[in-house]
Amino acid sequence: MRALQVKEPWGLDALEIIEAPDPTPGPGEVLVRMRAVSLNYRDLLMVGGMYSRMAAGGGAVTPFSDGCGVVEAVGEGVTRVKPGDRVATLFFQRWISGPPNLDKLSSSLGSPIPGAGRELAVFSADGVSKVPEFLTDQQVATLPCAALTAWRALYEDADLRPGDTVVLQGTGGVSIFGLQFAHATGRRTLITSSSDEKLARAKALGADHLVNYRETPEWAKPVREATGGVGADLIIEVGGGGTIEQSMKAIKIGGHIAIVGVVAGLGSGFNTAGLIGNSARLQGLSVGSRDMFEAMCRLIELHRIGPIVDKVFPWTQAKAALTAMQGGEHFGKIVLEF
Repeated sequence: MRALQVKEPWGLDALEIIEAPDPTPGPGEVLVRMRAVSLNYRDLLMVGGMYSRMAAGGGAVTPFSDGCGVVEAVGEGVTRVKPGDRVATLFFQRWISGPPNLDKLSSSLGSPIPGAGRELAVFSADGVSKVPEFLTDQQVATLPCAALTAWRALYEDADLRPGDTVVLQGTGGVSIFGLQFAHATGRRTLITSSSDEKLARAKALGADHLVNYRETPEWAKPVREATGGVGADLIIEVGGGGTIEQSMKAIKIGGHIAIVGVVAGLGSGFNTAGLIGNSARLQGLSVGSRDMFEAMCRLIELHRIGPIVDKVFPWTQAKAALTAMQGGEHFGKIVLEF
């Protein structure tokens, strides 16, 4: 089989295709022939070397956590899936249920566990899940990280009710899934972008309010206006240090800010007094469990929610796909196809 691999000196130019022996599943494992993988901002960081310390001995890493494939064989004792089943990989291979802990959060695909960027892959049988039949392989590949992150922010951690206001930052994978999920379940949505064209696409997906943050960098003001001065109930914070100040100004008293990314940078002039003054809750959020994933799939099935796949590349063009992500060219998700 062939597989993607990256190692020192790290970076996009270090990403290569190698040949490796076909793997065989052991007890409790499944062999999956991959059909598609999707890209996350984390993959850019990992290929760039941020996760290199997690690789065994600082060695090579097989990238990408989010994939769709078909089970080709199962090892002894496996009953959850059978050959021929189409499955998604799970971001955390050992987070099945309950709250997170160190062991569960140390089982992410792509690093430290070899990822889905290979033609054939062996995973724990507990680390894959069946998926809605109506979705394409490309759409299934978008679910494990971005979709589940948005799901958890909306339905697991925040105490939201129909009609509450959710703010989505930008039009990447997490934000677009957040828009689709929130719209399907009766929440009011406000989405930001630097592109009027992308905002128009978001409106077509059901966004109630649109803000071009390049034209209105103080985007907390239109959030306040849209909510009658009260502020947003939930903000899915993907920007990090570059946007948290506006999020603090836009959140309502007692509101919830789910911090899921750092695409706008790490530094921040964060005002802790403001957090105390409005009793808002900030929570770091890293994907979710298998139980959450399967609950999310039931919602997707019920509402026939189709993940937005914006660009598709052959898996052998992973460098070009990551470059497109780096340039912010996408709306929704970028997918590699096998």
